[in-house]
Amino acid sequence: MRLTLSGARVIDPRSGQDGVLDVHIAGGKIAGLGELSNFQADRCFDLTGKLLLPGLVDIGAHLRDPGPRYKGSLVSESAAALRGGYTCIAPRPDTSPVLDSAAHIQTLLDRVEELGTLHVAPIGALTQGLEGQLLANMAGLKKAGCVALTNLRRPVADTRILKRCLEYAASFDIPVILHPQDAALAVGGCAHEGTQATRLGLGGISETAETAALAQWLLLIERSGVRAHLAHLSCGRSLAMVEEAKARGIALTCDVTLAQLHWTDEAIDGFDANFHLEPPLRSVEDRQALRDGLKRGAIEAIASGHLPHEQAAKMAPFAASEPGMSTLETAWAMAQALVKQDVVDWRTLAARLSSGPADILGVSGGGLAVGDSADIAVFDPTQEWEPSSQSLHSSGLNTPLLNRRIRGRCVLTLIEGKICYQLDA
Repeated sequence: MRLTLSGARVIDPRSGQDGVLDVHIAGGKIAGLGELSNFQADRCFDLTGKLLLPGLVDIGAHLRDPGPRYKGSLVSESAAALRGGYTCIAPRPDTSPVLDSAAHIQTLLDRVEELGTLHVAPIGALTQGLEGQLLANMAGLKKAGCVALTNLRRPVADTRILKRCLEYAASFDIPVILHPQDAALAVGGCAHEGTQATRLGLGGISETAETAALAQWLLLIERSGVRAHLAHLSCGRSLAMVEEAKARGIALTCDVTLAQLHWTDEAIDGFDANFHLEPPLRSVEDRQALRDGLKRGAIEAIASGHLPHEQAAKMAPFAASEPGMSTLETAWAMAQALVKQDVVDWRTLAARLSSGPADILGVSGGGLAVGDSADIAVFDPTQEWEPSSQSLHSSGLNTPLLNRRIRGRCVLTLIEGKICYQLDA
């Protein structure tokens, strides 16, 4: 179908384009920008007042497939992603079974192809079963379609094994995504080690649990030469260490979640389990350091941190509840709030949500040049809406934004020129 999207403010982080112009689509690709007198569209959209961006790309959202359906499925979480403006997701490997073999990767990709909507770029397990003992078949995982490997926050048995993991990954030229946390220093904790946790009687996780692991990994990354991405940084000290390592010439990228950019450990007052996260929400100073790093370009990507849970998982006492927040459908509203708060400008925000993560993963996307695949998201920055059990499509309703009025919503998502989601269509 030949489409013309007109009247929107088009923001292309790759070319620097930022202005109102028409986007013409044919054959699944962007056929032209601006006025094309000889282009005949089958359908036209008047998007006056909207923002048109490359489709968003996310690193590490949990699609809950394969796994227990009560927490989510590929169908439910893909629908949530499309409604959030995401066109490509790189899902976590901690499924059931774990994505640690070519067969499991192929099964997932076959299901994605059957669904026929979202682009999925799997992240494979760094070690077999994520158990931190035996290396996964990295060559097989890469050949099957994995774009990166990770052990998430699961501990690796010892430094020797971690060193071998990074060396093997470097030899196969596959990126490794590291979630810095020293398991021994974090054991028994569920909140940032500070006055809030002490006052509430909750076990604390100090920033040292993150920075100690990070210091070790930075040395091993430098020695191995592996392409490394540091995920979900939560401390200002961690970001400073990453910037210092980059200055020494180490090939590193990093991301931060929307939750860490918005909330601090003050949010856990009242024991709201929706704020039980990994890593935990940290201090006001840490949040400000991450925001400053985002503004000056020290952080390459903003991650959704999407981790859906069933209602029962969050009904337990705070420390016994399962960590995680459902975010895909509310991510844009949270992201555009950062512009209003003068944390970033629109172009930087578009880059950190699209071209930045695409470059980290080595996947296509993040641009709106003629000839690019028409993976596009359109947002209404003025629309107010209320996330609820009726309006959300994710199986996880574990969000502190539930039943609250928020501003900013995706209204149209195209993948390869196909309308995969249209609000109220």
